[in-house]
Amino acid sequence: YLDTGLFLDHRDIRAKIRDMSQDKDVLNLFAYTGSVSVYAAAGGAKSVTTIDMSNTYLEWAKQNLEINDFTSDNYQFIKSDCMKWLKAQDSRSKTYDLIFLDPPTFSNSKSMDSIFDVQKDHVYLIKQCMKLLALGGVLVFSNNFRKFKLDRKALEDYEIEDINKATLPEDFKRNPKIHHCWLIK
Repeated sequence: YLDTGLFLDHRDIRAKIRDMSQDKDVLNLFAYTGSVSVYAAAGGAKSVTTIDMSNTYLEWAKQNLEINDFTSDNYQFIKSDCMKWLKAQDSRSKTYDLIFLDPPTFSNSKSMDSIFDVQKDHVYLIKQCMKLLALGGVLVFSNNFRKFKLDRKALEDYEIEDINKATLPEDFKRNPKIHHCWLIK
């Protein structure tokens, strides 16, 4: 087993994030090794905030930005449970032009107050993210739960565009359920 720190099915969405990041304040939630943060920085993001609850992965994310010559006070790393962090934000919180939300399918980490289930918790997560979205901003919501169903009724206040087919690399098209992705405004 070799952990590369990359989800291969996300390479097209990473490129899309890069292309969308110019002069934007970007938030990367459930950041893992920060590959999306690197792509946002490569795309000319004004700032990138990287959040994950694992010190190991946050350190890996910092190293990935440094290896790619992205060192600036504009790159912030926050160790936090994303659910708690989102809940703690209020109307005075910083807003973001581009938010990447790619939560795990399931987590029962000891660092969390409760069990996380993307199917059960996605509406809450999306609504919390939308509170932090700047006017004209975009939330990119992605997950890899093969049986996932987006609750469009609960999210009917938002403009939702399914970009799954456009962000699924050719070598994953034989099984398109491996990846789900939407732009939400």
